[in-house]
Amino acid sequence: MNMKINILDIRKLDFNLCVVFLALWQERSVTKAASRLALSQAATSAALARLRQTCGDSLFVRTNGGMEPTPRALAMVEQLESGVAHLWEVLKQPQTFDPSTTTRNFSIGMSDDFELAIGPNLSRLVREEGPNVSLIFRQTNSHTVEQKLNDREIELAVVSGAASRAWITQEQIGNAGYACLVDADAIDVALPLSVDDYVRLPHILVSFSGRSGIVDTALNAIGKQRYVYTALTHFSAVPAFLVGTRAVVTLPSHAAAALSHMSQLTTCPAPLDLDQYPVQLLSRRDSKEDPAVNWMKHKIRIATEIAMKASTNVMGNCGFPPHQRTRTHEV
Repeated sequence: MNMKINILDIRKLDFNLCVVFLALWQERSVTKAASRLALSQAATSAALARLRQTCGDSLFVRTNGGMEPTPRALAMVEQLESGVAHLWEVLKQPQTFDPSTTTRNFSIGMSDDFELAIGPNLSRLVREEGPNVSLIFRQTNSHTVEQKLNDREIELAVVSGAASRAWITQEQIGNAGYACLVDADAIDVALPLSVDDYVRLPHILVSFSGRSGIVDTALNAIGKQRYVYTALTHFSAVPAFLVGTRAVVTLPSHAAAALSHMSQLTTCPAPLDLDQYPVQLLSRRDSKEDPAVNWMKHKIRIATEIAMKASTNVMGNCGFPPHQRTRTHEV
């Protein structure tokens, strides 16, 4: 039978008293019980006094044969022995996790660029070992991640940028850069893009604010501007706006590689110095010893490595899908 414990009722109870009771039961002597517990005789006598006050019974009475249990003590001993043994087992039992048998759900925070690049491979990796494991991806960014972790809306997060809270653990699992994505048939411009061609093309902006981004900062530094004709808040919407359109969008290279892989769009290097940024894996510090969370962290590392390699490989060959690379080389 499950019982809910009222914390307010037991907050002043010292569970060490249970151990003292069992030592007195087995030794029938305050002196011997004190020696066994590595306590002074005075401390053991004081513990017995508190036990008596808590139970409203003498529990053990002095006789010529030693400390004899009262009927109340006789009635208590079996449950106390079982309870202490069970508590010890619970406290000492090592945490285990078997992905092949678990039905656990994991909530993982990511912005949709990471979800596009990392999510599919992560889902496949997890399913290989955990056929009944469920992944829940929640939209998260560097501005919201700390609150979501604090509220336990997510257990893990992949974000760009570091966390500032001491109760959050963070690990850099990659570096990300930027790339351009275009419909090569629609733009009628040679690739890779020059700065002048890049500026002349209309731009699609993906930005939380919908107003400006890192590209505008880099262009301003060299005295140039671009024309943004459409601003989006989600990377996943880019193909619907870009296919068949004379335009360019600048994205994190892992997102560009993922979108190119699932569409007829082409990636190429950005003609600006946009630097790189770290990709961080965040979790709550109190989950550090959880084997399930550590297993999931391992899978996220592998999926991220795959995504970062894919973005590097795509950029290495100018990002053309196979049929476009061949056609371009013939030209």
